[in-house]
Amino acid sequence: MPGFRIAVLASGRGSNLAALLRAIGDGRLPASIVGVFSDKPGCGAIAIARERGLHAVALRPRDYADRAAHDEALFSAVGDVQPDLIVCAGYLRIITDTTVRRFEDRMINLHPSLLPRHPGLDTHARVLAAGEAEHGASVHAVIPALDAGPVLAQVRLDVGVGDTPESLADRLSPREHALLVACTTAIAGGRARLAGGRWLFDGQALDQPLRLDALDQLQRETAHA
Repeated sequence: MPGFRIAVLASGRGSNLAALLRAIGDGRLPASIVGVFSDKPGCGAIAIARERGLHAVALRPRDYADRAAHDEALFSAVGDVQPDLIVCAGYLRIITDTTVRRFEDRMINLHPSLLPRHPGLDTHARVLAAGEAEHGASVHAVIPALDAGPVLAQVRLDVGVGDTPESLADRLSPREHALLVACTTAIAGGRARLAGGRWLFDGQALDQPLRLDALDQLQRETAHA
């Protein structure tokens, strides 16, 4: 089993988790998923984890006195599996500052917008309401400020005349999966890392986020060198 250890946090159907598992299975992602963690025991991500025999922990927020108590319990379980990287893949709760600092430089999030535009929820509807011609997704480091951490890479999508929030979400979803896999692969392989609040790629500081196509090309060139 590869030595790079990933913990996944998710609240929904688990499509990003499934994308990571496919990438591990076909040899693109040199890592193992050592645990899946959620705030929703009945969500699809937990079902996928249990079907695959993965360690799975789901703790309902309503069973705890407050957000801090829930985070302490859930992230203590995360810490127990000793992850090298925590991937927030559709985890829909705001994480407390104390918890973020505990795992500083080891947590990334997939966010459905071209950050710094549209942090928070309902990004597809907000893009349409703003009349923007372009949408996308970002993978960024998690810091205490909401969706404000340095961005490693993005994928872009043109907004069509007839698009709805639902159609944007459907069209963006496979590109989000590809982006998350590419970024996680770059981190697991040692090509991307955080240093001093900035992303380094192959030892060079990024002045702006990588584009998914450029990230894929860089990784293909290295694989065939």
